[in-house]
Amino acid sequence: MVPMEAEKGDGGGAAAEKVNFAAPRSFATAFKSDLKETLFPDDPFHDFKGKTLPEKVKKSVQYFVPIFQWLPSYSRKLFMYDLLAGITIASLAIPQGISYAKLANIPPIFGLYSSFVPPLIYAVFGNSKHLAVGTVASSSLIIAGAIEKKVHEADDPQLYLNLIFTATLISGVIQLILGVFRLGILVDFLSHSTITGFMGGTATIICLQQLKGIFGLKHFTTHTDVVSVTKAIFKYKHEIRWECTLVGVTFLVFLHIAKMVKQKKPKLFWVAAIAPMVVVAIGCIFAYAAHAEKYGIAIVGPLKKGINPPSLKNLDFDPKYISAPIEAGVITALVALAEGIAIGRSFALMVNQQIDGNKEMIAFGLMNIVGSLTSCYLTTGPFSKTAVNYNAGCKTQMANVVMAICMLLTLFFLAPLFSYTPLVALSAIIMSAMLGLIEYEKAYHLFKTDKFDFLICMAAFLGVAFISMDVGLMLSVGFALVRALLYVARPASSKLGSIPDSGLYRDVEQYPGAISIPKTLVLQLGSPIYFANSGYIRERILRWVRDEQASKDSQGDDVEYVLLDLGGVTSIDITGVETLVEIRRSLEVQEIKVVIVNPRLEVMEKLIVTNFVDKIGKDRIFLSIKDAIEGCKFSLGK
Repeated sequence: MVPMEAEKGDGGGAAAEKVNFAAPRSFATAFKSDLKETLFPDDPFHDFKGKTLPEKVKKSVQYFVPIFQWLPSYSRKLFMYDLLAGITIASLAIPQGISYAKLANIPPIFGLYSSFVPPLIYAVFGNSKHLAVGTVASSSLIIAGAIEKKVHEADDPQLYLNLIFTATLISGVIQLILGVFRLGILVDFLSHSTITGFMGGTATIICLQQLKGIFGLKHFTTHTDVVSVTKAIFKYKHEIRWECTLVGVTFLVFLHIAKMVKQKKPKLFWVAAIAPMVVVAIGCIFAYAAHAEKYGIAIVGPLKKGINPPSLKNLDFDPKYISAPIEAGVITALVALAEGIAIGRSFALMVNQQIDGNKEMIAFGLMNIVGSLTSCYLTTGPFSKTAVNYNAGCKTQMANVVMAICMLLTLFFLAPLFSYTPLVALSAIIMSAMLGLIEYEKAYHLFKTDKFDFLICMAAFLGVAFISMDVGLMLSVGFALVRALLYVARPASSKLGSIPDSGLYRDVEQYPGAISIPKTLVLQLGSPIYFANSGYIRERILRWVRDEQASKDSQGDDVEYVLLDLGGVTSIDITGVETLVEIRRSLEVQEIKVVIVNPRLEVMEKLIVTNFVDKIGKDRIFLSIKDAIEGCKFSLGK
């Protein structure tokens, strides 16, 4: 708001406020202010004010490495909560790790590796108390789809795996850069509607992909779209094994019943949490005892003992293949960030807390960079695991450490036991998890409340389901950008009228009882004025004037003043200033005077340096609509 000081105006003896025409700030001062608002809107260093140097150093360390913020005050009581939560999410991480590794077409052991190292990194640098780190189905499918454009897993398994690690490194570097330079605004282009449609479409094609495991098919399509998968099922229907299908449907029904128990009795959340582990355990026992492979039920196969081997030497930047990891890295970096940060914020709000999105980006970036060097592939914050972590009563990031320790014990002692896991069990676990990501009710809500948001959602859903994931994402983001550009290029403006006996001026369309001011047209502009919308604003103002003149003429009145309320105009560029000059010139030809009301600081500075204030006159700039109308009445009286 423009600074002001009270003084007696000459408008008929009425009290008025004096507009501040102080010299504009220096470029350095203005740039520093704009940069701060752009990169540090949350003012993360506000606690540093008035602190001594040692205190500032301590707070800096706590800010950049959050574990030093909560660990010093950590207690045995908190650990008991985190211990229970960590063991619970570990029971979910084992089947999910194996399942999602299968989805990415890499050996299952790498899914277990990815639930050991990344959670430890997140516990040190992560900002969310509830986020549980692990692999996710959507990123697994995206990264596999992109790499397979260059190399198929069946043709060269080692090269395929190397490119997976390379894509994970690229994704982590992008996330780290976005966090360090506080460019979280880029993730905001993935709107809520886009994420809803994208996740729904991804869940749909993942479910269809799992029909290969449910039916026990030996051949299948390498494409992910609905049409290709449907054709493949009919083409290879003669390979369907009823034994495999029966086992898969049984597991699906069991998992669905476990979810229903959780929904009806939330305190029994652990039933749904351990259900996937129960499926794996029963599947292993069944496969071992019944020699399931004889009946066409494939198993995971050998799993090696031991912790993550280093994978630095596996990174492959061969120009012949690098385009695939880059594509996978860019897309998964943004999708994983949007999903992980949104989930972290959602659970933080439940306990009235906030998380720093930029610090989360740094944490995600570091855990994927380190992960790519220790035989892990892309990780983020899965919704299912985070929900279980929250419901299990986790109190701090220590729950991720407990999960990592459980995974360490699994890798050292239990990994070979999971080698008998039937693939149909993994398909059932994935399908059960994915069905919950198709949010029909949310899509219907979008349809009822905002048709354009529904269009954005459906563009992502249908694009992913029927074309490909990257095309679906680009279509949805494209529609969202078109909408944003429409808001920018065609900003709202309104005619204001006086609300009787209130002293307020409001939009006459919203408040039909608002009274027009004689000989005066009051217009409110509500967006920045710059090259993209200045032409439209000029034409819209002149049209307002023309329509008002037609209305006034029919009442035997005429328009002598146009008041432009710029209180909602946050900035203006040179094209915008020239537009105001053209509007003033056009209206003066019609003997109509332009009056400016309540210009904000940045707008006033631009009007001063461009000499617009000198051209229009300081007596034509007022702090409030009331002052401006009184001034116009006084001039009319004279």
